[in-house]
Amino acid sequence: MKRDFNRISVLDYLLDSLERFPRKPAILDGKTKRNFSQFSENAHQIAMALESRTKSINCPIAVFLPKSYECLASFIGVLLSGNLYVPLDTSSPSTRLLLVFQNLVPELIITSSEYVALLSELGVEKNRMVLIDEIDLLAFSGISARELRNHRFSGVISTDPAYIIYTSGSTGTPKGVVVSHRSIINYIEWARETFLFKPGMVIGSQAPFYFDNSTLDIYLCLSEAAKLVIVPEKYYAFPARLLEYVNQVKISFVFWVPSVLIAIANLDMLSSITLPRLRYILFAGEVMPTRQLNYWVSNHSSALYANLYGPTEITVDCTYFIVPGMLDENQSVPIGLPCRNTDILVLNDSDKLCIDNEVGELCVRGTSLALGYWKDFEKTRRAFSQNPLNENHPERIYRTGDLVSRGSTGLISYIGRKDHQIKHQGYRIELGEIETAALKLPEIDNVCVLYNQERKRITMIYEADADLTPPELRKNLAKHLMKYMLPVDFHRIDALPRTPNGKIDRHKLTEIYLKKLT
Repeated sequence: MKRDFNRISVLDYLLDSLERFPRKPAILDGKTKRNFSQFSENAHQIAMALESRTKSINCPIAVFLPKSYECLASFIGVLLSGNLYVPLDTSSPSTRLLLVFQNLVPELIITSSEYVALLSELGVEKNRMVLIDEIDLLAFSGISARELRNHRFSGVISTDPAYIIYTSGSTGTPKGVVVSHRSIINYIEWARETFLFKPGMVIGSQAPFYFDNSTLDIYLCLSEAAKLVIVPEKYYAFPARLLEYVNQVKISFVFWVPSVLIAIANLDMLSSITLPRLRYILFAGEVMPTRQLNYWVSNHSSALYANLYGPTEITVDCTYFIVPGMLDENQSVPIGLPCRNTDILVLNDSDKLCIDNEVGELCVRGTSLALGYWKDFEKTRRAFSQNPLNENHPERIYRTGDLVSRGSTGLISYIGRKDHQIKHQGYRIELGEIETAALKLPEIDNVCVLYNQERKRITMIYEADADLTPPELRKNLAKHLMKYMLPVDFHRIDALPRTPNGKIDRHKLTEIYLKKLT
């Protein structure tokens, strides 16, 4: 294996796999199947179309396509052209897209004929669109890795940006997080060293490509010469069909949001469906309840399970916890230990290191940090600030806004968000602590806790099979929570709404259950 310090661009992974395994299956997307040679060639064709229309390197090029093979080939084509790609959600509201375009000002937009009218309405000129359906992706000529290395990306250095991912800002304006080649390489090398993947890995891709979790899927495919299977989105609504598909295409690795795993556990799907080839089960993006994790460990004990944590600003993940076996259901699943070449600082309100088990803000330093926010130096300065523990030289840390505690063993536990910390009846309360307590109850399948600031009421919205009364719920929660932390309002619903990334949609729940009460 080539050592990571020899790698400058993430494309080095692709070129290495192309040289070693040109005919090995690379991408499966429905009926589209491509080996590494064909995938590289398609990316090269896209790169050539871009190079004829861009004058320099490191220009942002948006990719406005559904999650698909063409979308993946476009990412790599952008990188081959010496530029950086920006995945965009084709289902985003026009108002959000307009804000993104106003901030990004992309050099070009790779899209298809289907979206020309929509983009035109948003003010995108036709001459800035590169239509993927006008590029002949079936005209293979057998380009070699050596020929690909001569492209403009040879002028890119490791600290140049590879992609921008837009996340939701607290003010409602999307933020463009700029991530470098170096940070991605650092992340992928950590994953390879930590999990020791076996040859022949088949990756079941769930995360949308505009969600940073997809970074692991994409670059493990390239670095391990693994097959990446784009799992059709329709299967996630039907857990039995999803598991049947996992077996059908022989998926051995998944990096999914917990909601997918929770749904399978709540329906007891593993009692009737076995998954003989699934060996790596990683999850991130939100809290994984201990009870449902134990269900998986108990019913599919041959897999490695790992809880990963991190915001987009630190290149996907900065801590990890490899699950040793069944866990105490009265404890939350730790987010674990720092990833390789990453340091975690838990700082109190005075910017001093917290003592063991003291709650503080999780801050990160190291190569994993993003370059900052696109065209927003002030927001970058606030989020990526000087390390208060270092008075000797400039050193950036990223303040995540997440509250954690570190135990005497070094394991870090997630508590909640600083912006979900409330002051209620004179007490500081973490809403995440109430959610963790609720998830310990066998009757509760999933939960979201909100706070009505004006009426000073804690509200719990939950999924459950049993129809419990509010007094029963409060009695059960009182076994785990102080009286002042107990919710007052309870709402049972069939399914908590989800964002496109698969996370609980707290904004929608606030609109439905809090604003109508105000």
